[in-house]
Amino acid sequence: MAASRSLYSSVGHCPALFIFQTCIMATPLRDIETPTRPSSRAGLAPFALGFRPFFLSAGIYAVLMMGLWLAVLSGHLTPGALAPAAWHGHEMVFGFAVAVIAGFLLTAAQNWTGIAMPSGRPLVVLFVLWLAGRLSFLVPGLPAPLVAAIDVSFLPALALAIALPVHRARQLHNYPFPVLLLALAVANALVHLAALGWITASVNLGLHLAVYVVVMMIVLMGGRVIPSFTDNKLRTRARRWKTIELLAPLSALVALLAALVAPSGTVTALLAALAASVHFVRLAGWYTPKFWSVPLLWILHLGYAWIALGFALLALAAAGLPGAASSALHAFTAGGIGVLTLGMMARVSLGHTGRMLEPPPVMTLAFVAINLAALIRVALPLAFPAFHLPGMTAAGLVWIAAFGLFAAVYAPMLLRPRVDGKPG
Repeated sequence: MAASRSLYSSVGHCPALFIFQTCIMATPLRDIETPTRPSSRAGLAPFALGFRPFFLSAGIYAVLMMGLWLAVLSGHLTPGALAPAAWHGHEMVFGFAVAVIAGFLLTAAQNWTGIAMPSGRPLVVLFVLWLAGRLSFLVPGLPAPLVAAIDVSFLPALALAIALPVHRARQLHNYPFPVLLLALAVANALVHLAALGWITASVNLGLHLAVYVVVMMIVLMGGRVIPSFTDNKLRTRARRWKTIELLAPLSALVALLAALVAPSGTVTALLAALAASVHFVRLAGWYTPKFWSVPLLWILHLGYAWIALGFALLALAAAGLPGAASSALHAFTAGGIGVLTLGMMARVSLGHTGRMLEPPPVMTLAFVAINLAALIRVALPLAFPAFHLPGMTAAGLVWIAAFGLFAAVYAPMLLRPRVDGKPG
């Protein structure tokens, strides 16, 4: 029961430590709206559609949590008995990344199915459930099992909100998403059970499972969204090979399961190397030099490239390369999840507030910054292990700059009604 006290009592000393991201991700948000030039509309609409509260909160949370994490690293905050990285990882996955996933899927499902998704009070309830999971850690004296129950409850509720319209529309190809959300809920439960001392597994089992589930979301939906968005914008035609499209999710699933069960070993190394090769080939098929002139496109391609690199580093880690395991994890999180979530939030927020798909020029700096943060976090520990702590600090500061820019630029869009007068 010492483990139980360590997880939840640590919050009283430091309200957070976390790292990654997440969603996001790539899910087929069809551009069914016809963007218009911005016009002035009065009032507020923070709960008109799922992307609004969750994207804004994700941007703010990414800045806040990384700032607190840097304070822990510098010794200005004391996290308590639990290893600081455990709570840091938990909140950056189940706080930040899950918020992006929620906003994305609650918006995407309405496009996929044509069925209205939660807005107004029902959306407020979902949002408060997510927020309660974040705040429950901070309530002094709240029983640890109750904190766990509050935090774990959000993902099943979100899965139900997505599953109902998908089932009504009989869209079998979208069934994996509620299932993956439930897998994330299981991962979160494993973290809490390990922290409470109710199971013998390490909290890292749940954290790694959660990251790998988000990676699978990216792999599944990257093939739909990234080449489609590129072709629609540039009038190109991405190359898609049936064998590669079949192997992409299959190789990823097998490699990630192997890494979860046996992080080291020849079999895991070979499976991860195969997955890396498949995803680099897939990415090459989507490539066109034309996308470098469109920030909303190259940010997505680079985000997927981080996933492919993550598998390559996973193979090196399984083969025994020192430091590669941490770099692989951060290629998936700071790289793949962080870069793709920023790019997708920037794009979805424009299209679903009735604006042209042209982000403000300052967002290009944010896109560069998030990739730089990932590069520092992934490469520096491998190339210069002695500078690990300064590298973490530098990466954290650049991360804060990237998501700080997003929050500042997009807050007015996310809080106000659509500029074209449509609902949502």
